[in-house]
Amino acid sequence: MQIRNRFWQDILSKKMLVCIFTGFTSGLPLFILISLLPAWLRSNQLDLKAIGLFALIQLPYTWKFLWAPFFDRFRWPMGRRRGWLLFFQALLLISIPLLGFYNPQTDLTMIVVIATLIAFLSASQDIVIDAYRRELLLDKELGLGNAVHVNAYKIASLIPGSLSLILADHFDWQTVFTVTSLFMLPGLILTFVIKEPKVPQMKKRDLASSLLLPFQEFMHRHGLKSALTILLFIFFYKLGDSMATALATPFYLDLGFSKTEIGLIAKNAGLWPSVIGGLLGGIWMMKLGINRALWIFGFLQMISILGFAWLAHIGYSPEWLAIVVGFEAFGVGLGTTAFVAFIAKTTHPLYTATQFALFTSLAAVPRTLVNASTGYLQSLFGWENFFILCFLLAIPGMALLYKIAPIKN
Repeated sequence: MQIRNRFWQDILSKKMLVCIFTGFTSGLPLFILISLLPAWLRSNQLDLKAIGLFALIQLPYTWKFLWAPFFDRFRWPMGRRRGWLLFFQALLLISIPLLGFYNPQTDLTMIVVIATLIAFLSASQDIVIDAYRRELLLDKELGLGNAVHVNAYKIASLIPGSLSLILADHFDWQTVFTVTSLFMLPGLILTFVIKEPKVPQMKKRDLASSLLLPFQEFMHRHGLKSALTILLFIFFYKLGDSMATALATPFYLDLGFSKTEIGLIAKNAGLWPSVIGGLLGGIWMMKLGINRALWIFGFLQMISILGFAWLAHIGYSPEWLAIVVGFEAFGVGLGTTAFVAFIAKTTHPLYTATQFALFTSLAAVPRTLVNASTGYLQSLFGWENFFILCFLLAIPGMALLYKIAPIKN
């Protein structure tokens, strides 16, 4: 009973409340790009190849480590973290509704420009949020704090992936994007009330040194071979799952599901399994340790991909859609919790923004560059074989665990 009460005290603490809001605010712009934007484009009769190429607008997520040192070095009057957060959140609130003013059939270039701007602002916001969270949480709080963050991040997907799709069946897209953007407000308000974390002060250095030192520190701490193995693992661990979900909404539409069905079934069926998976992941990691969690959770995450292949095989089925999405959300909720905890543990307190950005940038490469090919791969293999391919591409990440997270440890 004492342990149970302590757990709920921890999860309901002010720090965890901050993780909920920052996680939600971090996830919302990304899911607008990977869920709502493809649905909008598909509804306007764009082909899957063009929609797949739209993954390239997410390139800022893969290159954000290049400008992350800027946020470690420079600060606003409101603080090094809070000042930058307020700046990017305000710009996101303004830029997201702009998409609704254009037509995908005639204004595709302008849509690409705005979507890329949103991706840049969102990636920059993520740099600051990740650094703030790492500086806010003690080492012993990382597992639970990141579990809460990951769950809030995934819950944010319900806005563009569920509510916004339902609204799209009843209102014009301009209204849909405007309403969706208003969900940035809770995070923006939070930025005004939170305090700056207390962290060691960095020595004043020129910008060139500030750019190089975080990378040199990481390489020196692990050694070149081990550091490169870690980076390779970060790239591959979520490759299969990322590819499998890149065209999820167009996949559901092609199976004959309406946008309302997708909003009510596909997205909501993943809510509670995702929340349960993330929270259980944080709790189980206390007993399993990060290494064992990466193995067990990663295996479930990989197996869940095959559910999409099964759904493609049987076709339209609301019941199986809920089962497949729920299982995938549970597996990925577990896997992501362990993965983010591993990344957080690997960063150095003096270089949280830059190193966290480097690792999450590398994790975003599959979602951006590799996912750009998913439309072509689907056209070549068909839906069922495409998802089997995604399952096979998840194997290398698991194999690398032998080196970076031996299960005996």
